[in-house]
Amino acid sequence: MPRFALFAFALAVLALAAAVVSVLAQFWLGLAFVLLAGVASNVGWVQWRRARA
Repeated sequence: MPRFALFAFALAVLALAAAVVSVLAQFWLGLAFVLLAGVASNVGWVQWRRARA
């Protein structure tokens, strides 16, 4: 697996964890972390598929 895809997946996991903590603390900023996790996950999938091709 390419390094950039691993970084993107790690960022997605960290953003998701930050979103959970933020929502539990009743901050609306957690929604932005959910969006960041989605974008990072998509970037990771694209890089992973590009490396396989």
